[in-house]
Amino acid sequence: MSIACIACVDTGEVGLLQMCGKYSGTAAPGINCIMWPFQTVAKVPTKVFQIEVRTDTKTKDNVTLTVTSVIQCCVDAERAHDYYYKLSNPHQQVSSYVHDCIRSLLPNHELDKAFESKDEMASTIKEAVALAMQPYGLNIVTALVTDMAVDPTVLKAMNEINAARRHRVAAVERAEAEKILAVKAAEAEAEAKELSGKGTARMRQAITEGFKGSIESMQHSAGMEAREIIHMMITTQYLDVLKNFAESGKATMVVPHGPAAINDIQAQVRNGFSQASMDEPMC
Repeated sequence: MSIACIACVDTGEVGLLQMCGKYSGTAAPGINCIMWPFQTVAKVPTKVFQIEVRTDTKTKDNVTLTVTSVIQCCVDAERAHDYYYKLSNPHQQVSSYVHDCIRSLLPNHELDKAFESKDEMASTIKEAVALAMQPYGLNIVTALVTDMAVDPTVLKAMNEINAARRHRVAAVERAEAEKILAVKAAEAEAEAKELSGKGTARMRQAITEGFKGSIESMQHSAGMEAREIIHMMITTQYLDVLKNFAESGKATMVVPHGPAAINDIQAQVRNGFSQASMDEPMC
């Protein structure tokens, strides 16, 4: 004897009708009449749920990684019976496909490339798991690679390598800057010496022209010979130098002095010119 009963199916679920244990159809959300105890309802959620998978694997350069991936999926309401009757442990079976996919991808990449290809890896995982779960009425909404954890010692070594690389680049840049400064300083020094030489040449030219004008003036006004005028001018400059030296107050120099001191100085200057004339080679 069967009794008519009411079975309620919530929104976000699909009911699977079973007649004496055999699948006989689906029940939509709301109130459904069933013939109990011969007919029962098994409820299957159709909401999106998440499966988190942690996979240990190695990269091409033998670095051990722990990859954390997230699979978001939901049951296809039209094929809820396949999901309910064909899958015994959906979480474990999805995880197996994820493990297989990651362990076939990462060994082909080095560590740096593995971090760069996270999006590509997530897309490949989604395609592989979706294809595998399609016969079981499980739709894959998205797949994400949320973390790639490296052993702390390997991470420390990577940071040291990056730091050394940056220090090397900084050293090259610093050397280039010092080179530029040295070149500019040398150029500035060369320009300064050139300008100083030009100034010295002009100064000497002006002195020469002044001496020439003074000699010509004294020849016309006093009737003196050029040699006598030069002797007098050099003696006067010599005395001016001694005066400036004495006024500086930074050193002391003993100079012979007497009534005949000026004559001695003039005689020494005159003898110097005479000796210079004697030393000149004969043409």
